[in-house]
Amino acid sequence: MAEDQQPHWSDILKRRIANSKKDVRSEEENKVEETELFTKYYTEWRGGGDRDKSYKNIPRFYYRLPAEDEVLLQKLREESRAVFLQRKSRELLDNEELQNLWFLLDKHQVPPVSGEEAMISYEAYLQVGEKAGPKCKKFFTARVYAKLLNNDPYGRISIMQFFNYVMRKVWLHQTRIGLSLYDVAGQGYLRESDLENYILELIPTLPQLDGLEKSFYSFYVCTAVRKFFFFLDPLRTGKIKIQDILACSFLDDLLEYLNLDKDHNGMLSKEELSRYGTATLTSVFLDRVFQECLTYDGEMDYKTYLDFVLALENRKEPAALQYIFKLLDMENRGYLNVFSLNYFFRAIQEQMKIHGQEPVSFQDVKDEIFDMVKPKDPYKITLQDLVNSCQGDTVTSILIDLNGFWTYENREVLVANDNDSSNTADLDDT
Repeated sequence: MAEDQQPHWSDILKRRIANSKKDVRSEEENKVEETELFTKYYTEWRGGGDRDKSYKNIPRFYYRLPAEDEVLLQKLREESRAVFLQRKSRELLDNEELQNLWFLLDKHQVPPVSGEEAMISYEAYLQVGEKAGPKCKKFFTARVYAKLLNNDPYGRISIMQFFNYVMRKVWLHQTRIGLSLYDVAGQGYLRESDLENYILELIPTLPQLDGLEKSFYSFYVCTAVRKFFFFLDPLRTGKIKIQDILACSFLDDLLEYLNLDKDHNGMLSKEELSRYGTATLTSVFLDRVFQECLTYDGEMDYKTYLDFVLALENRKEPAALQYIFKLLDMENRGYLNVFSLNYFFRAIQEQMKIHGQEPVSFQDVKDEIFDMVKPKDPYKITLQDLVNSCQGDTVTSILIDLNGFWTYENREVLVANDNDSSNTADLDDT
């Protein structure tokens, strides 16, 4: 009977197996619990669980560019970018909205006028902002208003200056979108062929070129593109940033050249060039430009025009001074004497008479020039004298440009105005 009460060996084995499984499950459970505790305390140590949850909301910001053989992905990317740019384009003011803005500004002008400029006060400015619509909201801020303040005794700004500011902003965004449409890779760069296509399709939309023969298109495109890549791609990578294109003035230069070319023959005559800038360059100086610079049947091509613009816009640079000095040195003697200075300044005096101003004595101007330059020879001014004096830009401006001479004559008043407006600049930076 005792033997019958003894557990069978198979039962003992089953119980051992069952206990072993319990031990295994218990070990696994322990590991899970240990992991949970570690995660909990580590999260608390790193700054709490709330911040960790926010990590899950960070969007993906890197997407691999599709390979050349991934045609479907490339097409999807192009279509997505096109839709995005179209949406951005719809956010810009169109012609009708700009006309409405001008109407509202004119309606809310605050007298008296300043010279011939219609003015607007800050209160009226805000009223226009409320009526102009949501697209205009970003232009009607205290910062923009402060930026355009210009010593008006009533604290007003010029309506025309503000409207030009808006137009410039709209033009920049339109140009950015237009350039981006030619960015095949979608990386913010344009290759030479991309820029060529952009300018080629831009030219027919310019009112300045109505009636221009298509045979001239390639002329404009080639010279414009070469200038962009020469200055904006110094390492010759074969591509330039869209941002750099917008920041430079080359598009403006091209448009100004097209605007000057009234007969649309792709060249500039002396009369057409005389309207350059503020249209205050003397006829004597322009005569010298056409005598010394490369022309074709007495007219200037775009490349020569670019050299001309670069020299006039960078008069502090030695290369620019060398360009202008060659024009002033009529007899190729390597220096300027009193006769040379008088020859060019007489044209300034004539322009002053035309504008109803009392001509300034040449003797006074001559003495000031020699005092500024302090040449080695007291009767001759060389190119090196101009460079060493660091006054070459001022001297050349006095001799060739009525506006440059006026700026020099009124320098003390202009400096005072700049000092008064320094606070405005500080406001703009806040």
